[in-house]
Amino acid sequence: MSSCIYGCSSLPSFSAPSAYPTSSRFAFSPSPRHRIHCALGGTVAEPKVTAAVEPLLLNAVRGADVERPPVWLMRQAGRYMKAVLDSSSFPWSYQIICEKYPSFRERSENVDLVVEISLQPWNVFKPDGVILFSDILTPLSGMNIPFDIVKGKGPIIFNPLHTAADVDQVREFIPEESVPYVGDALTILRKEVDNKAAVLGFVGAPFTLASYVVEGGSSKHFTKIKRLAFSQPKVLHALLQKFSTSMAKYVQYQAESGAQAVQIFDSWATELSPVDFEEFSLPYLKQIVDTVKQTHPNLPLILYASGSGGLLERLALTGVDVVSLDWTVDMAEGRRRLGQNIAVQGNVDPGVLFGSKEFITDRINDTVRKAGRGKHILNLGHGIVVGTPEENVAHFFEVAKGLRY
Repeated sequence: MSSCIYGCSSLPSFSAPSAYPTSSRFAFSPSPRHRIHCALGGTVAEPKVTAAVEPLLLNAVRGADVERPPVWLMRQAGRYMKAVLDSSSFPWSYQIICEKYPSFRERSENVDLVVEISLQPWNVFKPDGVILFSDILTPLSGMNIPFDIVKGKGPIIFNPLHTAADVDQVREFIPEESVPYVGDALTILRKEVDNKAAVLGFVGAPFTLASYVVEGGSSKHFTKIKRLAFSQPKVLHALLQKFSTSMAKYVQYQAESGAQAVQIFDSWATELSPVDFEEFSLPYLKQIVDTVKQTHPNLPLILYASGSGGLLERLALTGVDVVSLDWTVDMAEGRRRLGQNIAVQGNVDPGVLFGSKEFITDRINDTVRKAGRGKHILNLGHGIVVGTPEENVAHFFEVAKGLRY
Protein backbone atom coordinates (compact mmCIF):
# COMPACT_ATOMS: atom_id res chain seq x y z
CA MET A 1 0.00 0.00 0.00
CA SER A 2 1.30 3.39 -0.89
CA SER A 3 1.30 6.00 1.80
CA CYS A 4 1.60 9.73 1.89
CA ILE A 5 0.90 12.74 4.05
CA TYR A 6 -0.95 15.90 3.22
CA GLY A 7 -1.46 17.69 6.47
CA CYS A 8 -1.04 21.24 5.16
CA SER A 9 -3.81 23.01 3.31
CA SER A 10 -1.82 25.86 1.81
CA LEU A 11 -1.57 24.50 -1.71
CA PRO A 12 -3.13 26.65 -4.46
CA SER A 13 -6.68 25.84 -5.45
CA PHE A 14 -6.90 23.86 -8.70
CA SER A 15 -8.94 25.11 -11.60
CA ALA A 16 -9.69 23.46 -14.91
CA PRO A 17 -11.62 24.13 -18.08
CA SER A 18 -15.29 23.25 -18.20
CA ALA A 19 -14.48 20.10 -20.17
CA TYR A 20 -12.54 18.72 -17.24
CA PRO A 21 -14.09 15.36 -16.43
CA THR A 22 -16.16 15.41 -13.28
CA SER A 23 -19.77 15.37 -14.40
CA SER A 24 -22.00 17.24 -16.79
CA ARG A 25 -22.95 19.60 -13.97
CA PHE A 26 -19.64 20.24 -12.32
CA ALA A 27 -16.58 22.29 -13.23
CA PHE A 28 -13.99 23.40 -10.71
CA SER A 29 -13.55 27.08 -10.06
CA PRO A 30 -10.98 28.73 -7.81
CA SER A 31 -13.37 31.19 -6.19
CA PRO A 32 -15.59 30.24 -4.53
CA ARG A 33 -13.93 26.84 -4.38
CA HIS A 34 -16.97 24.59 -4.69
CA ARG A 35 -19.43 26.66 -6.74
CA ILE A 36 -21.41 24.49 -9.12
CA HIS A 37 -21.53 25.48 -12.80
CA CYS A 38 -23.63 24.13 -15.60
CA ALA A 39 -21.91 23.16 -18.84
CA LEU A 40 -23.13 26.30 -20.59
CA GLY A 41 -21.54 28.60 -18.03
CA GLY A 42 -24.35 29.65 -15.69
CA THR A 43 -24.26 29.09 -11.95
CA VAL A 44 -26.91 26.72 -10.67
CA ALA A 45 -28.01 25.67 -7.22
CA GLU A 46 -25.94 22.98 -5.55
CA PRO A 47 -27.65 19.59 -5.79
CA LYS A 48 -28.99 18.13 -2.59
CA VAL A 49 -28.18 14.62 -1.45
CA THR A 50 -31.22 12.45 -2.02
CA ALA A 51 -32.01 9.67 0.38
CA ALA A 52 -35.06 8.12 -1.25
CA VAL A 53 -33.19 5.09 -2.58
CA GLU A 54 -30.28 3.53 -0.74
CA PRO A 55 -27.23 2.63 -2.83
CA LEU A 56 -26.96 -1.02 -3.80
CA LEU A 57 -23.79 -1.48 -1.76
CA LEU A 58 -25.48 -0.44 1.49
CA ASN A 59 -28.48 -2.64 0.84
CA ALA A 60 -26.24 -5.64 0.16
CA VAL A 61 -24.21 -5.14 3.34
CA ARG A 62 -27.38 -4.90 5.41
CA GLY A 63 -28.74 -8.15 4.04
CA ALA A 64 -31.48 -6.75 1.81
CA ASP A 65 -32.63 -8.72 -1.21
CA VAL A 66 -30.52 -7.36 -4.07
CA GLU A 67 -30.46 -8.40 -7.72
CA ARG A 68 -26.68 -8.66 -7.95
CA PRO A 69 -23.58 -8.12 -5.82
CA PRO A 70 -22.38 -4.49 -5.78
CA VAL A 71 -18.91 -3.93 -7.22
CA TRP A 72 -16.05 -1.52 -6.72
CA LEU A 73 -12.28 -2.05 -6.83
CA MET A 74 -9.56 -1.07 -4.42
CA ARG A 75 -7.26 1.47 -6.12
CA GLN A 76 -9.88 1.96 -8.81
CA ALA A 77 -8.64 5.55 -9.09
CA GLY A 78 -4.96 5.77 -9.80
CA ARG A 79 -1.91 4.97 -11.82
CA TYR A 80 -3.32 2.27 -14.10
CA MET A 81 -5.60 4.89 -15.71
CA LYS A 82 -3.13 5.93 -18.39
CA ALA A 83 -5.80 7.06 -20.81
CA VAL A 84 -9.46 7.55 -20.13
CA LEU A 85 -11.53 5.36 -22.41
CA ASP A 86 -13.75 8.12 -23.81
CA SER A 87 -11.13 10.77 -24.43
CA SER A 88 -13.58 13.15 -26.09
CA SER A 89 -15.70 13.36 -22.93
CA PHE A 90 -12.96 12.86 -20.35
CA PRO A 91 -9.70 14.32 -21.73
CA TRP A 92 -7.82 14.54 -18.41
CA SER A 93 -6.56 11.11 -17.40
CA TYR A 94 -4.94 10.42 -14.06
CA GLN A 95 -1.58 10.26 -15.81
CA ILE A 96 -2.05 13.77 -17.19
CA ILE A 97 -2.92 15.03 -13.71
CA CYS A 98 0.25 13.36 -12.41
CA GLU A 99 2.31 15.15 -15.04
CA LYS A 100 0.85 18.50 -14.04
CA TYR A 101 0.99 17.77 -10.30
CA PRO A 102 3.82 15.23 -9.81
CA SER A 103 3.65 15.21 -6.01
CA PHE A 104 1.21 12.75 -4.49
CA ARG A 105 0.98 15.11 -1.57
CA GLU A 106 -0.11 17.96 -3.81
CA ARG A 107 -2.72 15.82 -5.54
CA SER A 108 -4.15 14.53 -2.28
CA GLU A 109 -4.20 17.81 -0.35
CA ASN A 110 -6.11 19.80 -2.94
CA VAL A 111 -9.87 19.41 -2.56
CA ASP A 112 -10.57 19.85 -6.26
CA LEU A 113 -7.97 17.32 -7.31
CA VAL A 114 -9.13 14.81 -4.68
CA VAL A 115 -12.69 15.08 -5.96
CA GLU A 116 -11.65 14.89 -9.59
CA ILE A 117 -9.46 11.81 -9.12
CA SER A 118 -12.07 10.09 -6.96
CA LEU A 119 -14.70 10.67 -9.64
CA GLN A 120 -12.65 9.49 -12.63
CA PRO A 121 -13.54 5.78 -12.25
CA TRP A 122 -17.13 6.77 -11.45
CA ASN A 123 -17.38 8.76 -14.68
CA VAL A 124 -15.90 5.94 -16.74
CA PHE A 125 -17.00 2.67 -15.07
CA LYS A 126 -19.91 3.60 -12.75
CA PRO A 127 -18.85 1.36 -9.84
CA ASP A 128 -21.25 0.86 -6.92
CA GLY A 129 -18.72 2.38 -4.54
CA VAL A 130 -16.80 5.63 -5.00
CA ILE A 131 -13.86 5.73 -2.62
CA LEU A 132 -12.09 8.89 -1.53
CA PHE A 133 -8.70 9.46 -3.15
CA SER A 134 -6.52 9.74 -0.06
CA ASP A 135 -4.06 7.72 2.00
CA ILE A 136 -4.02 5.97 5.35
CA LEU A 137 -1.20 8.20 6.62
CA THR A 138 -3.17 11.39 6.11
CA PRO A 139 -3.67 12.04 9.86
CA LEU A 140 -0.01 11.86 10.82
CA SER A 141 0.87 15.50 10.31
CA GLY A 142 -2.03 16.45 12.54
CA MET A 143 -0.60 14.17 15.23
CA ASN A 144 2.84 15.82 15.17
CA ILE A 145 4.41 13.01 13.14
CA PRO A 146 5.98 14.72 10.10
CA PHE A 147 6.80 12.70 7.02
CA ASP A 148 7.09 12.92 3.27
CA ILE A 149 6.61 10.59 0.36
CA VAL A 150 9.41 10.27 -2.14
CA LYS A 151 8.79 8.96 -5.62
CA GLY A 152 10.36 5.55 -5.98
CA LYS A 153 10.95 5.20 -2.23
CA GLY A 154 7.55 5.58 -0.63
CA PRO A 155 6.83 7.13 2.78
CA ILE A 156 9.63 8.40 4.95
CA ILE A 157 8.99 9.20 8.62
CA PHE A 158 11.47 11.91 9.55
CA ASN A 159 11.61 11.06 13.25
CA PRO A 160 10.61 7.42 13.85
CA LEU A 161 9.10 6.72 17.26
CA HIS A 162 11.04 4.38 19.51
CA THR A 163 10.67 5.58 23.10
CA ALA A 164 8.02 6.61 25.61
CA ALA A 165 9.19 10.21 25.20
CA ASP A 166 8.61 9.95 21.44
CA VAL A 167 5.08 8.69 21.99
CA ASP A 168 4.38 11.48 24.47
CA GLN A 169 4.95 13.98 21.64
CA VAL A 170 2.14 12.47 19.56
CA ARG A 171 -0.84 14.85 19.64
CA GLU A 172 -4.54 14.22 19.67
CA PHE A 173 -5.89 14.19 16.13
CA ILE A 174 -8.62 16.74 15.37
CA PRO A 175 -9.78 16.07 11.81
CA GLU A 176 -11.68 19.32 11.40
CA GLU A 177 -8.49 21.27 12.01
CA SER A 178 -5.88 19.01 10.45
CA VAL A 179 -7.56 17.59 7.34
CA PRO A 180 -10.55 19.81 6.46
CA TYR A 181 -9.97 19.02 2.78
CA VAL A 182 -11.00 15.42 3.46
CA GLY A 183 -14.35 16.51 4.82
CA ASP A 184 -14.85 19.01 2.00
CA ALA A 185 -14.06 16.38 -0.63
CA LEU A 186 -16.44 13.83 0.86
CA THR A 187 -19.24 16.37 0.99
CA ILE A 188 -18.76 17.20 -2.69
CA LEU A 189 -18.57 13.52 -3.63
CA ARG A 190 -21.91 12.82 -1.94
CA LYS A 191 -23.51 15.59 -3.97
CA GLU A 192 -21.88 14.50 -7.21
CA VAL A 193 -22.59 10.79 -6.89
CA ASP A 194 -26.11 11.62 -5.67
CA ASN A 195 -26.78 8.23 -4.03
CA LYS A 196 -26.32 6.39 -7.32
CA ALA A 197 -23.39 4.68 -5.57
CA ALA A 198 -22.08 4.61 -2.03
CA VAL A 199 -19.34 7.09 -1.12
CA LEU A 200 -16.59 5.32 0.79
CA GLY A 201 -14.05 6.72 3.21
CA PHE A 202 -11.16 4.86 4.77
CA VAL A 203 -8.64 4.92 7.61
CA GLY A 204 -5.57 3.01 8.67
CA ALA A 205 -5.72 0.61 11.60
CA PRO A 206 -3.66 1.38 14.72
CA PHE A 207 -1.10 -1.40 14.33
CA THR A 208 -0.49 -0.62 10.67
CA LEU A 209 -0.04 3.10 11.40
CA ALA A 210 2.26 2.26 14.30
CA SER A 211 4.32 0.02 12.00
CA TYR A 212 4.97 2.89 9.61
CA VAL A 213 5.95 5.41 12.28
CA VAL A 214 8.16 2.98 14.22
CA GLU A 215 9.83 1.42 11.17
CA GLY A 216 10.33 4.83 9.59
CA GLY A 217 8.39 3.86 6.47
CA SER A 218 7.67 0.61 4.68
CA SER A 219 9.34 -2.55 5.92
CA LYS A 220 10.08 -6.10 4.85
CA HIS A 221 10.70 -7.76 8.19
CA PHE A 222 9.08 -5.39 10.75
CA THR A 223 11.92 -5.92 13.19
CA LYS A 224 11.64 -2.48 14.79
CA ILE A 225 7.93 -2.66 15.57
CA LYS A 226 8.32 -6.21 16.86
CA ARG A 227 11.29 -5.24 18.99
CA LEU A 228 9.18 -2.52 20.54
CA ALA A 229 6.22 -4.88 20.99
CA PHE A 230 8.21 -7.60 22.67
CA SER A 231 10.69 -5.52 24.70
CA GLN A 232 8.66 -2.39 25.54
CA PRO A 233 5.01 -3.37 25.13
CA LYS A 234 3.76 -0.50 27.31
CA VAL A 235 5.28 2.01 24.93
CA LEU A 236 3.65 0.37 21.91
CA HIS A 237 0.30 0.10 23.69
CA ALA A 238 0.42 3.81 24.49
CA LEU A 239 1.00 4.58 20.81
CA LEU A 240 -1.71 2.17 19.68
CA GLN A 241 -4.18 3.78 22.07
CA LYS A 242 -3.50 7.21 20.60
CA PHE A 243 -4.05 5.87 17.11
CA SER A 244 -7.21 4.05 18.17
CA THR A 245 -8.75 7.17 19.66
CA SER A 246 -7.70 9.26 16.67
CA MET A 247 -8.94 6.84 14.03
CA ALA A 248 -12.32 6.52 15.72
CA LYS A 249 -12.64 10.31 15.50
CA TYR A 250 -11.50 10.20 11.90
CA VAL A 251 -14.13 7.62 10.94
CA GLN A 252 -16.81 9.70 12.64
CA TYR A 253 -15.60 12.83 10.85
CA GLN A 254 -15.70 11.09 7.48
CA ALA A 255 -19.21 9.80 8.15
CA GLU A 256 -20.42 13.23 9.20
CA SER A 257 -18.87 14.70 6.05
CA GLY A 258 -20.63 12.33 3.68
CA ALA A 259 -19.01 8.87 3.75
CA GLN A 260 -21.68 6.16 3.67
CA ALA A 261 -19.28 3.36 4.57
CA VAL A 262 -15.70 3.34 5.80
CA GLN A 263 -13.00 0.75 5.19
CA ILE A 264 -10.31 0.11 7.79
CA PHE A 265 -6.98 -1.04 6.36
CA ASP A 266 -4.88 -3.18 8.70
CA SER A 267 -2.32 -3.98 6.05
CA TRP A 268 0.46 -5.12 8.35
CA ALA A 269 -1.52 -6.87 11.10
CA THR A 270 -0.94 -10.16 9.33
CA GLU A 271 2.75 -9.82 10.17
CA LEU A 272 1.66 -10.72 13.69
CA SER A 273 1.11 -14.24 14.99
CA PRO A 274 -2.47 -14.93 16.09
CA VAL A 275 -1.59 -14.49 19.76
CA ASP A 276 0.16 -11.18 19.08
CA PHE A 277 -2.70 -10.03 16.87
CA GLU A 278 -4.97 -10.54 19.85
CA GLU A 279 -2.79 -8.23 21.94
CA PHE A 280 -1.60 -5.55 19.54
CA SER A 281 -4.34 -5.24 16.91
CA LEU A 282 -7.67 -6.81 17.85
CA PRO A 283 -8.41 -4.72 20.99
CA TYR A 284 -7.77 -1.45 19.18
CA LEU A 285 -9.85 -2.41 16.17
CA LYS A 286 -12.67 -3.28 18.54
CA GLN A 287 -12.30 0.10 20.24
CA ILE A 288 -12.71 1.89 16.93
CA VAL A 289 -15.76 -0.14 15.98
CA ASP A 290 -17.40 0.23 19.38
CA THR A 291 -16.79 3.98 19.50
CA VAL A 292 -18.09 4.57 15.98
CA LYS A 293 -21.17 2.40 16.49
CA GLN A 294 -22.16 4.50 19.50
CA THR A 295 -22.55 7.58 17.29
CA HIS A 296 -23.13 6.02 13.86
CA PRO A 297 -24.80 2.64 14.48
CA ASN A 298 -25.87 2.23 10.84
CA LEU A 299 -22.51 3.06 9.26
CA PRO A 300 -21.09 -0.05 7.57
CA LEU A 301 -17.49 -0.69 8.56
CA ILE A 302 -15.29 -2.84 6.32
CA LEU A 303 -12.03 -4.41 7.51
CA TYR A 304 -9.27 -5.39 5.11
CA ALA A 305 -6.02 -7.10 6.01
CA SER A 306 -3.99 -8.69 3.23
CA GLY A 307 -2.79 -12.23 3.84
CA SER A 308 -5.36 -12.70 6.59
CA GLY A 309 -6.21 -16.36 6.01
CA GLY A 310 -4.85 -17.33 9.40
CA LEU A 311 -6.80 -14.59 11.19
CA LEU A 312 -10.26 -14.65 9.60
CA GLU A 313 -12.20 -15.68 12.68
CA ARG A 314 -10.36 -13.07 14.73
CA LEU A 315 -11.15 -10.36 12.19
CA ALA A 316 -14.83 -11.08 12.67
CA LEU A 317 -14.44 -10.54 16.42
CA THR A 318 -13.75 -6.86 15.81
CA GLY A 319 -17.46 -6.26 15.24
CA VAL A 320 -17.10 -4.88 11.71
CA ASP A 321 -19.95 -5.35 9.25
CA VAL A 322 -17.79 -6.60 6.36
CA VAL A 323 -14.56 -8.58 6.19
CA SER A 324 -12.68 -8.05 2.94
CA LEU A 325 -10.87 -11.21 1.85
CA ASP A 326 -7.66 -11.27 -0.14
CA TRP A 327 -7.25 -13.69 -3.02
CA THR A 328 -5.28 -16.29 -1.02
CA VAL A 329 -8.49 -17.35 0.74
CA ASP A 330 -11.02 -19.44 -1.12
CA MET A 331 -14.24 -17.42 -1.05
CA ALA A 332 -16.43 -20.39 -0.14
CA GLU A 333 -14.08 -21.34 2.69
CA GLY A 334 -13.90 -17.76 3.90
CA ARG A 335 -17.69 -17.51 3.88
CA ARG A 336 -17.94 -20.72 5.89
CA ARG A 337 -15.33 -19.64 8.45
CA LEU A 338 -16.86 -16.20 8.96
CA GLY A 339 -20.48 -17.32 9.11
CA GLN A 340 -23.56 -15.89 7.42
CA ASN A 341 -24.08 -12.99 9.83
CA ILE A 342 -21.18 -10.97 8.45
CA ALA A 343 -20.84 -9.66 4.92
CA VAL A 344 -17.79 -10.40 2.79
CA GLN A 345 -15.92 -8.40 0.18
CA GLY A 346 -13.57 -9.56 -2.54
CA ASN A 347 -11.72 -11.43 -3.63
CA VAL A 348 -10.55 -11.81 -7.22
CA ASP A 349 -6.77 -11.93 -7.64
CA PRO A 350 -5.66 -8.56 -9.12
CA GLY A 351 -3.44 -10.52 -11.48
CA VAL A 352 -6.53 -11.95 -13.14
CA LEU A 353 -6.98 -8.56 -14.81
CA PHE A 354 -3.91 -9.35 -16.92
CA GLY A 355 -5.68 -12.38 -18.39
CA SER A 356 -8.09 -12.71 -21.26
CA LYS A 357 -11.61 -11.33 -21.02
CA GLU A 358 -12.95 -14.90 -20.92
CA PHE A 359 -10.65 -15.72 -18.03
CA ILE A 360 -11.70 -12.59 -16.15
CA THR A 361 -15.37 -13.48 -16.67
CA ASP A 362 -14.83 -17.02 -15.39
CA ARG A 363 -13.10 -15.81 -12.23
CA ILE A 364 -15.82 -13.27 -11.51
CA ASN A 365 -18.50 -15.93 -11.87
CA ASP A 366 -16.56 -18.36 -9.68
CA THR A 367 -16.12 -15.79 -6.91
CA VAL A 368 -19.78 -14.74 -6.95
CA ARG A 369 -20.97 -18.34 -6.98
CA LYS A 370 -18.82 -19.21 -3.97
CA ALA A 371 -19.89 -16.12 -2.07
CA GLY A 372 -23.54 -17.05 -2.45
CA ARG A 373 -26.54 -14.78 -2.65
CA GLY A 374 -26.45 -11.54 -0.68
CA LYS A 375 -24.08 -9.90 1.77
CA HIS A 376 -21.26 -9.86 -0.76
CA ILE A 377 -19.40 -6.92 -2.30
CA LEU A 378 -17.51 -7.97 -5.40
CA ASN A 379 -13.97 -6.59 -5.37
CA LEU A 380 -10.39 -7.62 -5.88
CA GLY A 381 -8.37 -9.27 -3.14
CA HIS A 382 -6.02 -6.26 -3.20
CA GLY A 383 -5.67 -3.02 -5.13
CA ILE A 384 -5.42 -2.76 -8.91
CA VAL A 385 -1.82 -3.27 -9.98
CA VAL A 386 0.06 -0.61 -11.96
CA GLY A 387 0.12 -1.60 -15.61
CA THR A 388 -3.26 -3.35 -15.53
CA PRO A 389 -4.92 -2.97 -18.94
CA GLU A 390 -7.63 -0.38 -18.55
CA GLU A 391 -9.88 -2.19 -20.99
CA ASN A 392 -9.77 -5.23 -18.70
CA VAL A 393 -10.91 -3.13 -15.78
CA ALA A 394 -13.77 -1.92 -17.96
CA HIS A 395 -14.60 -5.54 -18.79
CA PHE A 396 -14.58 -6.47 -15.09
CA PHE A 397 -17.17 -3.81 -14.33
CA GLU A 398 -19.25 -4.66 -17.39
CA VAL A 399 -19.47 -8.32 -16.43
CA ALA A 400 -20.03 -7.58 -12.75
CA LYS A 401 -22.86 -5.15 -13.39
CA GLY A 402 -24.52 -7.61 -15.77
CA LEU A 403 -24.71 -10.35 -13.16
CA ARG A 404 -28.07 -11.42 -11.70
CA TYR A 405 -28.71 -13.74 -8.79
